[in-house]
Amino acid sequence: MYAGLEHSKGDYITIMDADLQDPPYLLEEMYYGIKEEGYDCVGTRRVTRKGEPPIRSFFARMFYRLINKMSKVELVDGARDYRLMTRQMVDAILTMKEYKRFSKGLFSFVGFKTKWLEYENVERVAGKTTWSFWKLFIYAIDGITAFSTVPLVASAAIGILFCFISFIMILIIIAKTLLYGDPVSGWPSLVCIIFMVSGIQLFCMGIMGQYLSNTYLETKKRPIYIIKERSDENET
Repeated sequence: MYAGLEHSKGDYITIMDADLQDPPYLLEEMYYGIKEEGYDCVGTRRVTRKGEPPIRSFFARMFYRLINKMSKVELVDGARDYRLMTRQMVDAILTMKEYKRFSKGLFSFVGFKTKWLEYENVERVAGKTTWSFWKLFIYAIDGITAFSTVPLVASAAIGILFCFISFIMILIIIAKTLLYGDPVSGWPSLVCIIFMVSGIQLFCMGIMGQYLSNTYLETKKRPIYIIKERSDENET
């Protein structure tokens, strides 16, 4: 996909699956949306997932809900890569040189004005999908890690929680021993130590993850800002 966008020369560029799962008749409406209505991109989204296994459809919907809560980049449920874009938008996408490219996130990240066309899912004319459940799962993980650092914050929060639980358990053991003379067997103290050490480790890993995430985002070389239009471009 990136190679196709990089070598395209036209003023309007479309991405479409070759197996005709993306209905070509929408191209006319896409062109009208850009040419007459002033949009920079006209994308498509499926309003039904007819023909997909129910378990796959369920996890797909859950993924969109999860990533929209975790990321500042908004992803539309059912969005396809099938879209028509202006040269300006394509050039903006090409400025992002990252290796793991979560396309739906990149299209949303550049922030150009987008119109969505809804259609019902259609069966492909030929061939079979190469996207297995496992490949989709890995792709979803790439999307979350590319556009959100919430998992790193969550690991630190879990570490703090474990430390808090272990501290409460230690207080309970001490109280039972002092107030009731309850002899302390070996396993409660061992569990407390395990919880405490595990909590400290997760907490420290979360902190290091925050620094690592900043480095990770910097190495992506994403543009700090994108200029769509300049007021002085026609001035001498």
